[in-house]
Amino acid sequence: MTTDTPARLLQLLSLLQTPREWPGGELAGRLGVSRRTVRRDVDRLRELGYPVRATRGTDGGYRLVAGKAMPPLVLDDEEAVAIAVGLRAGAGHAIEGVDEAAVRALAKLEQVLPSRLRHRVSTLQAATTPLTLGDGPSIAPETLTVMASTVAGHERLRFAYRDKDGSASRRLTEPHRLVSTGRRWYLVAYDVDRADWRTFRVDRVSEPFATGVRFAPRELPTGSAAEYLRQSIHRQRETYAFEVRFAAPADRISARVPAWVGVPQDDGAGGCVLRGTTGDPMEWLAVRLAMTGAEFAVRGPAGLVDCVRRLGDRLSRAAEAGQGTAEASGT
Repeated sequence: MTTDTPARLLQLLSLLQTPREWPGGELAGRLGVSRRTVRRDVDRLRELGYPVRATRGTDGGYRLVAGKAMPPLVLDDEEAVAIAVGLRAGAGHAIEGVDEAAVRALAKLEQVLPSRLRHRVSTLQAATTPLTLGDGPSIAPETLTVMASTVAGHERLRFAYRDKDGSASRRLTEPHRLVSTGRRWYLVAYDVDRADWRTFRVDRVSEPFATGVRFAPRELPTGSAAEYLRQSIHRQRETYAFEVRFAAPADRISARVPAWVGVPQDDGAGGCVLRGTTGDPMEWLAVRLAMTGAEFAVRGPAGLVDCVRRLGDRLSRAAEAGQGTAEASGT
């Protein structure tokens, strides 16, 4: 029997968060109390904002339902570990759709995890290798959680940074937002030493350290961190527009190309057209188009047409060479 009321409420809440209806008698037996005590405890949970619904009947039942707001959850050890591992896997590989909100959730969860559970999460992740469709670089989840906590707490962040040319530097920043493009994570921050806004690729960051020094948030030159990042990337590289027609419907192609490449539109003739603007190498885009597994025709630019032609010639030569080797060996 649990005589401590707060502990009993937490135990009751943990049971109710299981998606099923609990008869009052079963709850009373689990908690070692009377049905009357169960009813009082349910009333206390309702006062705290938990929407507990009661059903009438010979034994009466209780279940937790969706409400207007999400009250705090109570997780057992296995549930907490499972959620933390899932968030770490998604954050560490910049999976499309796993954005800053997931990183903030991971930061909050790991902040309150007991040390024994943090060790279990780290051990489990170290022992597994995720199979992801993204082609972006992997990132240590700890790096993202440190950054997320400094963004939320308006706390200066210091880290080591490696530029695209390989040069190393130390940066002191006032972090504003983390932005995921689906392939990579970026930090939009005010660089204190350079007295200007900067974007940093998170996979090039190491040794992130929250200094504990608070700052008053500055106003971005643009309306949002995503727009600032877009403009920053555009300034750093030349971009080009492209147009490709696929002999396949848009829903099939959209499932096989990243959303940031573009959104295909059905053309009413059984195919679809993909238009977009990118600064990625044309060779890379040519490979992505071929990986859709659908017949396609490049309408522009001319450079992309040439890249696709060269890629096709190279693959044909490779196939012919492989066939000749197989015939020579008699296989």
